[in-house]
Amino acid sequence: MLTPTADIVAAARAAGRGVGAFNVIQLEHAEALVAGAEKAGAPVVLQISENAVKYHGALEPIAQATLAVARASTTPVAVHLDHATDVGLVRHAVLLGFGSVMYDASVMSYVDNVAATTEVVRHCHERGVYVEAELGEVGGKDGVHAPGARTDPDEAAAYVASTGVDALAVAVGTSHAMLTRDATVDFGLIERLRATVPVPLVLHGSSGVADDDLRRAVEAGMTKVNIATQLNKAFTAAVRAHLEANPAAVDTRKYLGAGRDAVATEVARLLAVLGA
Repeated sequence: MLTPTADIVAAARAAGRGVGAFNVIQLEHAEALVAGAEKAGAPVVLQISENAVKYHGALEPIAQATLAVARASTTPVAVHLDHATDVGLVRHAVLLGFGSVMYDASVMSYVDNVAATTEVVRHCHERGVYVEAELGEVGGKDGVHAPGARTDPDEAAAYVASTGVDALAVAVGTSHAMLTRDATVDFGLIERLRATVPVPLVLHGSSGVADDDLRRAVEAGMTKVNIATQLNKAFTAAVRAHLEANPAAVDTRKYLGAGRDAVATEVARLLAVLGA
């Protein structure tokens, strides 16, 4: 069932559980994420990134397909726009019925970030849409999640108060697109952020975090946990294995189906890790 992101995140935060937020690239991803969530008996957030929109050439086709998969689910499913830098794309996602957006102004100066994010929050809140943001460093492609970046708790609290965002992505040692699961997470910083920042905390770059550390991050105060690369690894490995075992295969349903099944299995496992 299509469910507001705010409801899923609030319930998890109150219970001290994590919420798995996983990226959709093709329709098979959306189907796999929901199948895994149903197997785990847990809610899930389906995320479409600005990069995925660029891949498809437009938001609406993949968005409508993802929303349809969410509506048909037997478990609560939210649909979220991830890492959007284009305000027009944010407004389009709101119009289509997304429950939340992540507006990424992390490469701007602090003053410009606050101004731009505040305007996005105003627009989204008038339409009942939940807003995630991040407080980043100027210049880095990964912004707040560039290697070595750390979020200052007091600055984060001031940022939330100034912008009115509903959730905040924070830098605690993770980095995007990691292929190994050996990120060094600063659990003490998570605890300080949780004590200082009044909104749910979001961990980006979580594919680089080992299972035990994902559990510890949630226990320390993380609520929404974004994972993409880890699932792409599972999908690609299954497709590669199928094609190697069946070199004459030409039916895309066979090898994409293998990838879809692998992602569903990994999603169910990760949701159990997060306590979802």
